[in-house]
Amino acid sequence: MQDAPIPNIVCVGAALWDFMGRVPFRMQPESDVAGKIQRQPGGVALNIAVALSRFGMPPVLLSSIGSDSEGADLLGLCRGMGILVDHVHITECLPTDRCLVLEDVDRMVATVADVRSLEAAGDRILHPLLDGRLGGPDSPYPGVIVIDGNLSGRLLARIAGDPALSSADIRVACASPAKARRLHSMLQVSNVTLYVNLEEAGALCGCGFTSSEEAAMELRKKGAARVLITDGSRIAADSSRDATILAKPPAVKIAHISGAGDSFVAAHVAAEAKGANRAAALKSALREASDHVSGEVSI
Repeated sequence: MQDAPIPNIVCVGAALWDFMGRVPFRMQPESDVAGKIQRQPGGVALNIAVALSRFGMPPVLLSSIGSDSEGADLLGLCRGMGILVDHVHITECLPTDRCLVLEDVDRMVATVADVRSLEAAGDRILHPLLDGRLGGPDSPYPGVIVIDGNLSGRLLARIAGDPALSSADIRVACASPAKARRLHSMLQVSNVTLYVNLEEAGALCGCGFTSSEEAAMELRKKGAARVLITDGSRIAADSSRDATILAKPPAVKIAHISGAGDSFVAAHVAAEAKGANRAAALKSALREASDHVSGEVSI
């Protein structure tokens, strides 16, 4: 009996339930208003995995999920989409992670994340890439690994320096400006591509930028092998030692914000995996993110 083929893409990081509260107007501090609240799968790693599945490329998910009913629901949803969850770390002592997100008409107002399961699991979520199941020191994983910037700085540093991951095409999706500085260990690593927005780029560099091209040039000076920078409805950049490519996203009416960056990353990874050149992949990713923001598609 032959061993099952190793999947081409692995997503590592947060997998949880988002509880989304949305109102179609600007909220003021201490507002008490009517709106819509819904539960949906969330977390950067899972958002990207769901989108990749929609593109016909279901990945392996490496995360930590509780042994509770919410965890069972989440695993069942993943299996229904073809996402491979056999290597997910299951914790008996903590609940499945969750996140509370509040959006108004065109912005994220606030987020509260309870990710104790992911934080407690630590590097155990990486074990399948290190112990021979998906890869190891003698047989480094050869495919794409999408890393969630919600991981701790210590864990990101281990990923950056582990020989078992040296042959992988590592794509790192920044989680937020507040967590951008965790990505310092990913600079000057030749097999890493960083995905950040303009605000996250500023937080990572410790300064402000006026354009994605300017931010890309600075991150390249700091050692980034390749970086993709988005700036909302303004021009985005894909910069490496070979060239810097610029493109403007389609103009759309905003329906919701959360998850747009994850849609961008997934679409870009999928386009390049299917053979698109850099310019075409960037345009494809911007179009997918715009469709997400407009409500045409959702994670």
